[in-house]
Amino acid sequence: MLTEKILFYLFAAVLVFSASMVVSVRHSVRAALFLILAFFTTAGLWLMLRAEFLAIVLVLVYVGAVMVLFLFVVMSVDLNQGRLKEGFGRHMPLGLVVAGVVIAEMVTILSADSLAVTAPAEPAWVGSNVEAIGQLLYRDYIYPVEIASVILLIGIIAAISMTLRGRRQSRYISTSDQLAATKQDRMRVVDLRQSELIDRPASDVAGAEPESKGGA
Repeated sequence: MLTEKILFYLFAAVLVFSASMVVSVRHSVRAALFLILAFFTTAGLWLMLRAEFLAIVLVLVYVGAVMVLFLFVVMSVDLNQGRLKEGFGRHMPLGLVVAGVVIAEMVTILSADSLAVTAPAEPAWVGSNVEAIGQLLYRDYIYPVEIASVILLIGIIAAISMTLRGRRQSRYISTSDQLAATKQDRMRVVDLRQSELIDRPASDVAGAEPESKGGA
């Protein structure tokens, strides 16, 4: 019990520190790294609460996919930090008011007597956390899950169809034609004197021949 309390306060302290650094650090990449640390500490807290599925999903989805993509975008795009900070002081009073309202709501809710924790007479679920979530999703909420999956599938199909839409001004290269090309197709040896006679008009060529003979 003492070890669990120590781990809880340790994870909570790291979570509060990393969350505060996310909104206070200047560099975007460092803010994203602190957010990843906050996700890991949150996953640790969920593991202590025996919510293994939520902890695994948080690490795999948010840290492994979303934050990696966010870091890639931030490191690829040169963000103008000065423009992002414009108007920060102007909106500070409104932000403080909203923060005060949120803190007051949290204190009011947490101090209510109706939220007093009481030990249940018997455990609600004997199996694992993953099994309990699976039973709820695919037995009690099967229709909402199927509807959500169909909506996501429609979005995926729409995104693919937009990328495959042909453009009139696009030029495409045939790979087979490029591989079958030879040096005779790509390079042509031209005689400059003969090409000059061909490009010049016939009258100029006829007038140039007597001059060359007279000069000779």
